[in-house]
Amino acid sequence: MFSEIYDVIVVGAGHAGSEAAASAANMGSKTLLVTMNLQNIAQMSCNPAMGGIAKGQIVREIDALGGYSGLVSDTSAIQFKMLNKSKGPAMWSPRVQSDRMMFADHWRLRLEGTPNLDFYQEMVAGLIVEGGAVVGVKTALGLKIKGKSVILTNGTFLNGLIHIGDKNFGGGRSGERASTGITEELIQLGFESGRMKTGTPPRVDGRSLDYSKMAEQPGDVKPSKFSYLDDTKPLTKQRSCYMTYTSPEVHELLKEGFDRSPMFNGRIQSVGPRYCPSIEDKINRFADKDRHQLFVEPEGWKTCEVYVNGFSTSLPEDVQFKALRSVVGFEKVKFFRPGYAIEYDYFPPTQLKHTLETKLVEGLYFAGQINGTTGYEEAASQGLMAGINAALKVQEKEPFILKRDEAYIGVLVDDLITKGTEEPYRMFTSRAEYRTLLRQDNADFRLTQKSFDLGLASEKRLRKMDEKKEKSLSFVDYLHDTSVTPEFSNPVLEAKDSAPMKQSDKIFKIFSRPNITMEDVMEFPGVNQFISENELNEEMLEQTEIQVKYAGYINKEKNNADKLHRLEDIKIPQNYDYSNIKSMSFEAREKLNKIQPVTISQASRISGVSPSDISVLLVYMGR
Repeated sequence: MFSEIYDVIVVGAGHAGSEAAASAANMGSKTLLVTMNLQNIAQMSCNPAMGGIAKGQIVREIDALGGYSGLVSDTSAIQFKMLNKSKGPAMWSPRVQSDRMMFADHWRLRLEGTPNLDFYQEMVAGLIVEGGAVVGVKTALGLKIKGKSVILTNGTFLNGLIHIGDKNFGGGRSGERASTGITEELIQLGFESGRMKTGTPPRVDGRSLDYSKMAEQPGDVKPSKFSYLDDTKPLTKQRSCYMTYTSPEVHELLKEGFDRSPMFNGRIQSVGPRYCPSIEDKINRFADKDRHQLFVEPEGWKTCEVYVNGFSTSLPEDVQFKALRSVVGFEKVKFFRPGYAIEYDYFPPTQLKHTLETKLVEGLYFAGQINGTTGYEEAASQGLMAGINAALKVQEKEPFILKRDEAYIGVLVDDLITKGTEEPYRMFTSRAEYRTLLRQDNADFRLTQKSFDLGLASEKRLRKMDEKKEKSLSFVDYLHDTSVTPEFSNPVLEAKDSAPMKQSDKIFKIFSRPNITMEDVMEFPGVNQFISENELNEEMLEQTEIQVKYAGYINKEKNNADKLHRLEDIKIPQNYDYSNIKSMSFEAREKLNKIQPVTISQASRISGVSPSDISVLLVYMGR
């Protein structure tokens, strides 16, 4: 059945596996996607949504790099929101509510339409490793499939154990069996492993809810989209979400089941996501709060199934049902299925290189929850990077690594490899020290050329980005060079309670005032004519406004990034032995020997390595 040798074998078809397979195949590598159930490709295991704070930036970066997540999100969206619009553009984060069934369906069809990509449904039970390098995989049926590289994207399936109250059973997801064999084999190869947990809320029948008692949460009046391409269009109609709250009565009913909670009776020993706690954990940790928000999210255009965001739980099903019936609007709720927690194996990501290739086995890559992350977007971005780097390695080309000032994806990978994680890692804007540079609006500026050079982005995409960049920058130059007299500017300034001008000044300087908008500037003579003659669209106008208003912050961060790059240029020899540097702290020597950073900059970001340790290291390296 499998006589040929594949360039890349991807194990698992969740968000990480799907992006990995797409990127490797689109770069010309003969790719095989192996999964336990082809009907569940790119399944949204938890909430039916993509994007959000920092995660939306990642989806736009994936799109700019030629991945599919943004395109699929746009074509399956039922609602669009730009979060944090009241804050600066570095914080703006796009989010879509998705039709769960359409999302998976559109992903599968895109993958099936991708050249160089084969599919096979079966469990991968082990790896074939020869001379310290992976050369293929073994299936549960005993088939051996040869490959030059392998990407493991097993999600929550590695020895997955599902908990509902005092009941537990093996499974990688509700209704699906766990994957066995891989963890044990990796441990034999010398890998360190651990256990993590995540959870999901009940799914309920929307026909049994009283929405009139809840607060409606509509989408944006002028919805946007994720993809920079014109292949998708913004929504013309949307479905609303709703919001309600728990209450002291609900909390008391939930507490009645705490003695049967696997979280509190010791059945679950592993660590769950800090920033997405279960409802019982919230009640326990935030005992001073008498209510918590619940977001009632439809699962699609046509289905009546509803996701109860904020009510993740592993309490017994009878306790879940009784408590949820005490929530306003849920008095007659009917369950489709109860919430549950799941424990699974992961491998601390400090065992990886920045390419996501393992340090122990050449040609073997890890992406997604196997690395200790949580979230569709985090998983998809890792899959994309692993697919790109596996393809490049097979093609004997230089690896592709994004720096921290180039992408949130660069921050994510560097955090994992350099710092590791002992709890499910989730991306936040606060993790990025250069977030003014890493905005959702300029991901195409940052990454499209890189994607084109890799062979992922089309020439059409590159031309579109170049046009947007050229026109928005020419508008910035126009505003720099063009003056306006007090006669025309003062009526606009006075209407905005802004200090009037006494003499002519450049439009750029006036536009820099915080309360002056693009609509105000368009009232000045010649501005509308420039916009019309140069055919500037809304995206270009938004880009111009950001470049004007945040010029000082952007330049400051660029200067800081340039200083960091000087340390990035100082490479550390491979397998450098830090044990003999006695003037360095013991903790620093231990961490540096374990992680083996590639540059001085990476070494400086390792927890437990102080600035004085770096100074000592520079001396030893003759710097």
